[in-house]
Amino acid sequence: MIPCLNEAENIAACVRMARSALEDADLSGEVLVVDNGSEDASAELARAAGARVIHEPRRGYGSAYRAGFAQARGSYIVMVDADLTYDFGEIPRFVAALDAGAQLVMGNRMDNIQPGAMHWAHRYIGNPLLTGVLNLFYKTGVRDAHCGMRALRSDVLETLDLRTSGMEFASEMVIRAAKAQLAISEIHIAYHPRGGESKLSRFRDGWRHLRFLLVHSPTHLFVLPGAALAGLGVLASATVLAHFSVLGRSWNLHALIAGELLTIIGTQVLALGLCAHAYGTYFLGETDAWFDAMRARFRLEHGLLLGGLIALAGFVTALVIVVRWTEHGFGSLSQENLAIVASELLIVGLQIFFSSFLVSILGLRRPEDR
Repeated sequence: MIPCLNEAENIAACVRMARSALEDADLSGEVLVVDNGSEDASAELARAAGARVIHEPRRGYGSAYRAGFAQARGSYIVMVDADLTYDFGEIPRFVAALDAGAQLVMGNRMDNIQPGAMHWAHRYIGNPLLTGVLNLFYKTGVRDAHCGMRALRSDVLETLDLRTSGMEFASEMVIRAAKAQLAISEIHIAYHPRGGESKLSRFRDGWRHLRFLLVHSPTHLFVLPGAALAGLGVLASATVLAHFSVLGRSWNLHALIAGELLTIIGTQVLALGLCAHAYGTYFLGETDAWFDAMRARFRLEHGLLLGGLIALAGFVTALVIVVRWTEHGFGSLSQENLAIVASELLIVGLQIFFSSFLVSILGLRRPEDR
């Protein structure tokens, strides 16, 4: 399967090499070209070279492949870009890996990049960074997550449930395969200089990949930063209230304000992460071992109880201030620390209380109810 957008310079050669690779290896198959709204003669040239051509007017790398998947007839699908950067003679190796039991086979270009084939920023910064983040978040073990030559079994497409339309489609496929615990293997291949004009936008497409990695990992985007902020805030507040000396000096009102602010922000970010996990689980079919274990153990009532107790502590603290004010004849009262603590406890308690309701509301749409 070859996605094609204005590749008149290359597409006929790609189709011929793909057909030759199939014939030489005695493989039964077809060459399917997905014309993604080309304004040149790409579609006609591909058809003349022996490809079956389908048209997908909605632009985008992911849109092209999703349209192609819907029309594919084979049990195996080998994906190759139309820019002559990949050797179509490698197709039998990908097929052999699928025959051996792999469900997704990724090409790895990084050890055999031909001179001038890849910009230094992509080779040494962009691709290693994005692949590293992907492996940190999803433990895929893949070294080249954005390789444009890969293969998969057509029967895993329903499991993958691919949705993106742009270049982030490459990351989505690997992420969803890892989450579904599919058998992923990797093949070392060469990467050659491109023929024709590149369609890649270095910064825009890089950001789209990074954005996709972040929004599909609420644990790293919300939960861990939120927990870190809240923990740091509680530690700072406790240091002030306990009159501990840090760095040779005591810390007072301003440090307490900073600590309470970090606690409030951290709690809110953490709550957003739990809501994002709930949405991903109940609406997008995502799985996360940590969140699944947590929702199996904790219920709405646990969150309401925790939030209620924290808010009650804040109310009692505020009541203490009022009692002291009364004892002073409603005159001047200097209880800044207690006032800050009371405010923080009330805010955090209410955040937890109502966020628990929101997570529970999202959970009303259980997978089994679909």
